[in-house]
Amino acid sequence: MENSWILALGFLMAIFMGQKIIPSILVISFRKRLFDIPDERKVHHHPVPRLGGVSFFPVIIFVLCLSIVLWMVCDMPINLLLSYTVAKELLCMIAGLTLLYIIGIADDLIGVRYRQKFLVQIFAAVLFPLAGLYINNLYGLMGIYYITPYIGIPLTMLLVVFLTNAINLIDGIDGLASGLCMVALGIFGVIFILEEMWMFSLIAFTCLGVLIPFLRFNVFGNADRKRKIFMGDTGSLTLGYILSFLVLEFCHYTSEDYAAADGSPIVIAFSILLVPSLDVCRVVLGRLRRGANPFLPDKTHIHHKFLDLGFTPIRSLVCILSLSIAFIALTSVGIHLGINANIVLIADILIWIIFHLWLTKLVIARRGGE
Repeated sequence: MENSWILALGFLMAIFMGQKIIPSILVISFRKRLFDIPDERKVHHHPVPRLGGVSFFPVIIFVLCLSIVLWMVCDMPINLLLSYTVAKELLCMIAGLTLLYIIGIADDLIGVRYRQKFLVQIFAAVLFPLAGLYINNLYGLMGIYYITPYIGIPLTMLLVVFLTNAINLIDGIDGLASGLCMVALGIFGVIFILEEMWMFSLIAFTCLGVLIPFLRFNVFGNADRKRKIFMGDTGSLTLGYILSFLVLEFCHYTSEDYAAADGSPIVIAFSILLVPSLDVCRVVLGRLRRGANPFLPDKTHIHHKFLDLGFTPIRSLVCILSLSIAFIALTSVGIHLGINANIVLIADILIWIIFHLWLTKLVIARRGGE
C-alpha cells in the first residue's frame, strides 16, 4: 500500500486538469456554436455543447505519462508499475484510444456513419490481442476453462466493440454513462490495488478523476448560464474502450493451472457492467423484433422507462446507479459465500429480466391511466 501515493496523485491531477479544461471547451463551443440541438427524442430543451469528452483522452494520457516519470524520478522499482508486458498492453491501449478519439471528435463535429465507426472500433479492438491480451479462459463457466486463441481473439474483439458501444448507447440522460463508468472504475481501481496491479489501478483512478469535474458540469451545470456540457461520442468511446481494457486485464488468465480457476472474475466483471451491457442487448433485440434498424436511436432504454413513470432525470439517474451497485453487491456476496458462479450469473440475468418486465408493466399501467 506504500505505492498508493501515485494513485492519489494521478487522481488529484486528473480532477485539477479536468476542472481547468472543461470551461475552456465551453467557451470554444459557444463561440463556434458546437451544440447538441434538442429534438423530440432528447431530454434537454436547450442547445448544449457536446464536446466534454474531448478533455478525457489528453488528461488521461498526460497524467499516466507524468505519473510514470515521477515514479522513476523517485527511484521506485519500475517493474512494480510497468513491466515489459504491461508496457506493451498500455501502448496498444493508447494507440486504440487515439483512433477512437479522432473518430469521436469527427462524429461530434460533423457526424460519422455507424459503419465507419464500427470499422475503427474493430481495428482498435485488434490491438489488444496484438499485445497478447485476450480472453483465454472462462474459469469454468458452463464447464469451459481454456480457450484457444482462434476463439479467444474473435471473442475479445466482439467484447471490446460491444462494451464500447454499450457505454455510447446508454448515454441518454445527464450523468448516466459517466455515473455508471465512475462506479465501474472505482471498483476496478480497488480490485487492482488488492491484486497489486498498480498501473491498471492508476488508469482506473485517473479516469475516475477526470469524470468528477465533468459530472459537475454535466449534471449540475446550468444551460441558461452556459455552464452545462455533454461528453459526446468522444467521451463515451474513450470510456467504453478503457473499461473494456480493464475488463480484459481483470479476466486474462496467467496461470498454467487452468483447473484451479473458478468463474468469479468473469461474473464479477459482468456484474460491474451489467446495466449498460444488458440494456443494450435488450434494446437491440427489441429493435430487431420490430423490424427497426438496430443502430438507429429510439426511446426504449432503461432511463426512458423511468422517465415514462414520471421520474425526473436526476431521480432516474439515482435509481439506475443504485440498481448497478445492487447487482455488484449481490454478485460479490454470492461469490464470497461460495455459490457456484454459473448460478450467480443466471440469477443476475433472471433478476434483470424480471425487473424489466415489472418496469414495463408499470409503464403500461401508467399510460393506460392517463
